[in-house]
Amino acid sequence: MAKPVSHQCNLKCDYCFYLEKEAYYPSQDRMSMARLEHYVKNYIEGSPQAHVDFAWQGGEPTLAGLDFYKEAVRLQQKYGAGKQISNSFQTNGIAINKQWAEFFAENHFLIGISVDGDASIHDKYRISTNGKPTFERVGHVIQLLKEHGVAFNTLTVVNDANWNQGKQVYQTLKQLGSEHMQFIPVVEQDHIHDHAFNPNATNKVTPFSIPRHGYGQFMADVFDEWVKQDLGKIYIQAFEMLLAQKLGYPAGLCIFSKTCGDNLIVEANGDVYSCDHFVYPDNRIGNINEKSLAALASSPQQLQFGNTKFDSLTEQCKQCTYLNQCYGGCPKQRIDHIENEVYGQNYLCASYQHIFRHTSKTINKLASQLTQRS
Repeated sequence: MAKPVSHQCNLKCDYCFYLEKEAYYPSQDRMSMARLEHYVKNYIEGSPQAHVDFAWQGGEPTLAGLDFYKEAVRLQQKYGAGKQISNSFQTNGIAINKQWAEFFAENHFLIGISVDGDASIHDKYRISTNGKPTFERVGHVIQLLKEHGVAFNTLTVVNDANWNQGKQVYQTLKQLGSEHMQFIPVVEQDHIHDHAFNPNATNKVTPFSIPRHGYGQFMADVFDEWVKQDLGKIYIQAFEMLLAQKLGYPAGLCIFSKTCGDNLIVEANGDVYSCDHFVYPDNRIGNINEKSLAALASSPQQLQFGNTKFDSLTEQCKQCTYLNQCYGGCPKQRIDHIENEVYGQNYLCASYQHIFRHTSKTINKLASQLTQRS
């Protein structure tokens, strides 16, 4: 995942965990064209698979400018070596106009649009740097993408403002035309991260974080609406993952995989970090100007990072019925302390258990039907 403008953004969302990266990267720091070429070449050459996906994120990646991505596509064609190249692009949508939409359509970009619900929910946190609401603009951009035939999905941050409105949020996304949805819970410790992430520092979370049980309630409410009328019509990442797990496939989501560490981050200056949520000095594993991405991805430091997820499970996790579905969730959210446990428990443990329980009967039935058809 590349962040060509690092933390820079045209919104100022209170819950954004990446805003604090300004302490590490100056506001003017952006990926140069020379570094872009080095990254594209490095990534393609270091990828053994026939299909290579470039994921562009931020901050807000449109701030790099349209010419930056035109050059990225040109370089992908130059160094592609017969491989299939695809691009995904996570954006708040604010800067997207007809020219951007035409470019995305022509080059088959998959666009992720951030939207948290209707205007009353979305505009609580997702406001522009000049304080203006953005929901209306996002709706306009979604229609623009649809008119140009651009594939898109929606990414919804589940926070203190919408966790108890799952049904309403789902209906809003449907009305906007979303057929592919992701729901991401926000859990941020209520302290300033300095040199390294420390789950033992505090289990107090920021006011915008979701309650411990809130994600479970939200996803259960969404699930009930989805099952009622949209099976086979709307793709919801979390539920498709549960079904895939039941059919014997890998989770597909790092938070529910046995190990992690596959989602490295390339910063604007070429620095590489273990994970999007661990961009702290202790988790810097190198720079693409010094080592290849392939070497960094297989480095002892990165392998240890990935294996630590399973190695640091609590005893409670190891005895849990849902261990093979959850694997303790994201290590960054293991901030709850249990007596006599060496490691932290995931803040969202109750939510995950509720999701697994609530969906199991239907997921089992769907898996059985699919197995019988094959």
